[in-house]
Amino acid sequence: MTLSPAKAVRPTSSPEVAPPKAHPLPPSDSRERVSSAFKGLQDRICQKLEAVDGGGKFQQDAWKRPEGGGGRSRVMKEGNILEQGGVGFSEVWGDKLPPSILVKRPEAEGHQFYATGTSMVLHPRNPYIPTVHLNYRYFEAGPVWWFGGGIDLTPYYITEADVTHFHKTLKETCDRHNSQYYPNFKRWCDEYFYLKHRDEPRGVGGIFFDYQNGQRGELYRGHNQDGPAALYSKEAGTAPKRSWEEIFQFAIDCGDAFLPSYIPIVEKYADKPYGQRERDFQLYRRGRYVEFNLVFDRGTLFGLQTNGRTESILMSLPPMVRWEYSYAPEPGTPEAKLYDVFLKPQDWANK
Repeated sequence: MTLSPAKAVRPTSSPEVAPPKAHPLPPSDSRERVSSAFKGLQDRICQKLEAVDGGGKFQQDAWKRPEGGGGRSRVMKEGNILEQGGVGFSEVWGDKLPPSILVKRPEAEGHQFYATGTSMVLHPRNPYIPTVHLNYRYFEAGPVWWFGGGIDLTPYYITEADVTHFHKTLKETCDRHNSQYYPNFKRWCDEYFYLKHRDEPRGVGGIFFDYQNGQRGELYRGHNQDGPAALYSKEAGTAPKRSWEEIFQFAIDCGDAFLPSYIPIVEKYADKPYGQRERDFQLYRRGRYVEFNLVFDRGTLFGLQTNGRTESILMSLPPMVRWEYSYAPEPGTPEAKLYDVFLKPQDWANK
């Protein structure tokens, strides 16, 4: 059944479509459940961030997409801790699948699509508090469905203990579901959040996964089949068949791991003094964040290709940023340590 985009009526799942035996359909209430869960995740994150910031409040803009769907964009500006932060929820649907999806899953063509998720980017003012990104999402088109998302940390000044805490919290969450999740998805994150034109990681990573639909096979389903993430996944072997329910619960648990992984770092450095040198370095490194989001980020591409709300799509960009021609930190400085030590993928969770 195809709904008219003009009516903008939220569609339901399509249990009448016969899927391949190896790819069972999601439950009939899948879209309602995922939508409710991602809204709840947005609420929990915003409530805690307002409490920790102690001054800033999120402004909400509810928006509708003419072709179907809409969302809630929440942005905090000029808080005590957050210079700017955005936490968004969206759910969109329609008849025309974006090219970025059809390239990867051509069998989805001809089906109405549904996509929903919660995304977040926080840009603290204090250079000692890292920028952080989170996104968990769900996609469905007829018999095709999957969960994806992840979280990664982009520091300017950081200690090994902070990075270890962040990764250990994510590993503990992953291990509750499948011991192969963290080592696979950590490597996938290192691969994904990488600026190819600079041959440089965006930060110290986290976890990232996509196209998780319960089918047996390797957990890595990215584009680089010759990279370290793919090679590890092949060596680790075939993942067991998982149900829609199991992957759904995993995605929500990953979302809820954000607060305990990040807030202790915020509280540790919220009052740490800094000067213009640290601020300049922070603004320079924010430029890497802009480059990644505008050149490589698949969420940005999907949003623009599906006629999403531009302000909501680009709220991930920092409010202030600077570029400097041929910058290189002085050897032995804290700025050089970021490049020499932290911008090198490591087994952080087991240090």
